[in-house]
Formats: sequence, structure tokens, C-alpha cells
Amino acid sequence: MKELKLHLNYAGYCFAHEHHAIRGGAKKEIKFHALWALIAHPEEGYILFDTGYTQRFFDETKSFPNLIYAKVTKVICEKEDEVIQQLERNGIRPDEIKMILISHFHADHIAGLKDFPNARLISSKKAFEHTVSTPKIMGFSKGILHGLIPKNFKDRIEFVEDIGVHKNDPFFGHYQDLFSDDSIRVYDLPGHAAGQIGIRLKTKKNHYFLIADACWIDRSYKEMVLPHPIVKLFFHSWKDFKESLSKVNQHYLNHPEEVIVPTHCSKTTDPLVSENIDWNAL
Repeated sequence: MKELKLHLNYAGYCFAHEHHAIRGGAKKEIKFHALWALIAHPEEGYILFDTGYTQRFFDETKSFPNLIYAKVTKVICEKEDEVIQQLERNGIRPDEIKMILISHFHADHIAGLKDFPNARLISSKKAFEHTVSTPKIMGFSKGILHGLIPKNFKDRIEFVEDIGVHKNDPFFGHYQDLFSDDSIRVYDLPGHAAGQIGIRLKTKKNHYFLIADACWIDRSYKEMVLPHPIVKLFFHSWKDFKESLSKVNQHYLNHPEEVIVPTHCSKTTDPLVSENIDWNAL
């Protein structure tokens, strides 16, 4: 694969119950950090994978029915935690972000979209269609807050299926070679959310597979341990979730050296994140 540079950090967090995130987990609250990634591509420039939380989450959940979202999901995000603030502290302007890859449209993954008005927005077609077809009044029940999405969203969105080259994969069936240069491989990981995607890339030190919410705890993909059935209430498709997890498990068993990164698994992400961008760290 073509070598890229990668930086990871958090943009806020919420709380979850460990025994809901994985069967057999402790009956305690754990932090679900909102992980985001900055990728430096030698020709395409700076690319974001998700944008984490921003203060807009609180603005969008002040009144009913979105208030229910805030009551169920306790979110912590200070202004300085926002991606745009972190980038500016590292000398990167918002207009330098050329593209945002959206894993799925849940609030903890897209709250910063409005901060980058010049960036190309890339998602799967299924994720887009599910989002725009979900009524605003019911969006909170699917993790979607329509007010976080830019007003010109429909004019800016591009579908990953229409970009790059479609290639075969032994475990997932296929992936999309986004830039036709084998630098970013995009994989379908539906289930937790409709049309969810993950990405694989290579840096000087390692191969990384950012799997978004294909699972929440590393034991899930390593040992095929599912979450508590209660989460079915919030998932788009339990069947698709199990199939995606099985594919990640097969990939892991055949590529044990690769760093697989579930967005909310602190055990995995804590050693990888940093406040300051050091392109040699990962």
C-alpha cells in the first residue's frame, strides 16, 4: 500500500455501560471517546475521517424531541476539544482540509462537518439515503441530529462507490480503492448504522484499519463476543452487524500484525492519540 501519515485524537466523549458494550462486561460506566483521524496524503492533502463532537450537539439537543438524546447519552465536549480548535493549535486551517470521510451519520461522528465548508464530503450511498429519509422528529432515535448536517449537504456529498476503483477482498468481498493509488481502502461495515464504512491505510510504522462502530470493545472482533442484546434497539441491522463483525474477525485472524481501531475502544485508542501532531508517532 502507498504510505500515508496519520494522526488520531479525541473530540469529546460520552458515557456507556460496559456490560452493554460487550456481553460479560463489568456493570460500570466507561467513556466512549469520539475518535477522529487526520490523514496526510502526498497528493490529495489533508483528509479527515469523522469529526467527533462539537458544542453544536448541545445546541441541537436543547428541546424536545432531541432532548431525549441528550438525556440518554451524557456528552462531554469543551470548545477546546473540537477538531477545528485542535487543528488550528497545530497550525492547520479549516480550508486546508480537502476531504471528510464520514463513517456514518451519528452525532458523535459528524458534529464538526459545518466547520469545514470547503471540504469534499464522502459517505456511502446507503448512509446518505438512510439519513435523508429519516424524519427529523425521529432522527434522535437513530443517533441522527439533522441540524449537525450542513445546509448545502446534498450539493456537496459524493458517494464512495462512485470514486476510485472497486477491488476484490478475500474477507469482505470487495473494497473501494479511493484514489486508485492503493493509499486508502474503504470497506463496507453496515449494521450499527446503515451504510457504515471503515478505512485501511499504511504509515511508515504500521497498517491501520479504522472500523468506526463495527464493534466497541476489541474483544468483540478478536473473540466474536457480541454486545448486550439491548443495543439492538439502536442498531440499524443486527444481522448486518454480526456479519460485519465476523468479517473483521476473519481479517484480524489473517492479519494479526495490523492495528484494528474501533472508535470507542479506549484500550486500543489511548496509546494512539495525542494532542500535538507528530507524523512520526504512528
